[in-house]
Amino acid sequence: MNRILVIDDDKAVLNYFQVLLLQAERFEVEVLADSTKAFETIDAGRFDLLLLDMDMPGVTGKEVLQHVRQDHPGMEVVIITGVEDVELAVESMKMGAYDYLCKPVDDSRLLTTLDRALERSRLRGEIDKLRDQIGLEGLRHKEEFRGILTQDRKFLRTLRKVEQIAESDNNVLIWGESGTGKELVARAIHRIGRRRDKPFIAVNAGTFASELFASEFFGHDRGAFTGAARDKAGLFEEADGGILFLDEIGALDLPVQSKLLRVLQSGEYFRLGSTRERGADVRVIAATNKNLESEIEHGRFRRDLYYRLNISSIYLSPLRERRGDAELLAHHFLAKHGALNDKSIAGISDDVMSLLEAYDYPGNVRELENIIASAVVLENGRTLTRRSLPPYLVKAVTRAGLSVPREVRKTLDELEAEHIRIVLEHTGGNRTAAAAILGISRVGLLAKIRKYDIPVKPPGKGGGKPPPGDDPPGDDPP
Repeated sequence: MNRILVIDDDKAVLNYFQVLLLQAERFEVEVLADSTKAFETIDAGRFDLLLLDMDMPGVTGKEVLQHVRQDHPGMEVVIITGVEDVELAVESMKMGAYDYLCKPVDDSRLLTTLDRALERSRLRGEIDKLRDQIGLEGLRHKEEFRGILTQDRKFLRTLRKVEQIAESDNNVLIWGESGTGKELVARAIHRIGRRRDKPFIAVNAGTFASELFASEFFGHDRGAFTGAARDKAGLFEEADGGILFLDEIGALDLPVQSKLLRVLQSGEYFRLGSTRERGADVRVIAATNKNLESEIEHGRFRRDLYYRLNISSIYLSPLRERRGDAELLAHHFLAKHGALNDKSIAGISDDVMSLLEAYDYPGNVRELENIIASAVVLENGRTLTRRSLPPYLVKAVTRAGLSVPREVRKTLDELEAEHIRIVLEHTGGNRTAAAAILGISRVGLLAKIRKYDIPVKPPGKGGGKPPPGDDPPGDDPP
C-alpha cells in the first residue's frame, strides 16, 4: 500500500482525510497537526505522498515543501488550500508540487488526484530503477557519458568500445544517421581520454567554404589579406593539446580535404601571411552521416583522408534498432520538458507509446525529444495522449499499419528470447534443466543465448554447488 502523510493544523480536516483515505482501502495514512514536527516525521516515515496545507502556524506549508523537494525529491506533494490562497498554491506547483485542491475538497477529485500523483511517482521510480540497473551497464566511465541513455545491449557494447578507443590517442571517425548522438560520444571520448584537461573544439566542417578554410583552421597574421586587421589563431591552434571535433566531415569540398590531409600527414601548418611553421598537437575526431566509402567511389571524398581519419571507427546505430530505448527516452524527455514547462504530466498513454515505438525516427533521438517537447506544450491533461502528438507521426505510423499494441508487434525472435529468459530464471541459470524444459539440446540453448545476448547468472549463484547436470561457469563450448 502507498503511504500518505497529511499535515494540517485543523484536526477536523485531518479526521476527515483519515477516514476518507482509509475507506478507500488502498492507502496507509498518518496525520500530523503540529507542523513544527513535519521535518522529523517526513525524514523518518518513508512516505510516498504528502497531502499538505499551506497556511499553518509555526512551520509553513511552503517551508515543508522546500524541505521535501530538497531532501525527498521522489515524494509527491498535493497542496490543500483555501480559495483565497490560490496564488500561493500555484506558486507551490512551480516549486514542484504535483497539484493543488481548494477546500472544501471534492472526494472523488481528491482520490483521482492522489492516484495520478502516485502513478507518476511509480513511473519515475521505474525509470530511475531501470536506469540504475541496465542504463550504461558495464561501463567504467558512466558519468562521462552524460546525455546518453540506453538499455539496448548492442548500443552498450558500442559505448564500451568507445571507452577503449578514448584511452588511445588515435584519430576517430564516428558515423551514423543524424541525431544518433555523435557529438555526445565525441565529448565522452574527450572526458575519458588523456587530453581531458585540454580544449575540446567542435565545429561543423561542412560550413567552411574552400577560400575560408585556411584562415579559419590555421589562422592568419595581421595584414595577410584585406580586412585582416589583427592576428587570429586558427582552430588547430585553439585546440592545441586537445581535441578538434569536425562534424559533417563528408560535406567538405575536395580542395578543403586536401588542405586538411596535409596537416594531418605532417602535423604542421602555417598561418596565412606567416613563414613560421607551427605544430599541430591535436587529436581529430570526425563525424559524418554519409557513407564515406560510397562517397570515395563517386569521387567526392579522398581515400587517403578517409584512412587518416578512420584509424578508430565508431558506428552509432539508429534509434529504431535500439530495443526498448524509445520508451525509456520518451519518459526521460517527458520528465525533462514537463519540468521546463511547469507541467505535471504523470505518464504516457499506452496508445501513444505504441505509436512512439512503431515510428521509424529518421531524426533519431533528437527527433524523439522534439516530439515529446512539442507534445508536453500541447497536452492539457495528466497523461500524454494522441491528440498532443505531431500529426505527421500519427499519419506515418497509421499509413504503415504499425499502430497496434506493443505485445502484438513483438517478433518471433523477441518472443523466443523472452521465453528463454523466463525459463532460465526459473531454473536459476541451470542451462541443462532449461534446455530440457524448452525441448532443445543444451548446445542449441547455448547458441540461442549467444544469439539473443541473454545474460545468465552462473548456476548455484547465491551459495551452494551448481545443480546436478550443469557445467561450472565458463565451461561452455565456443
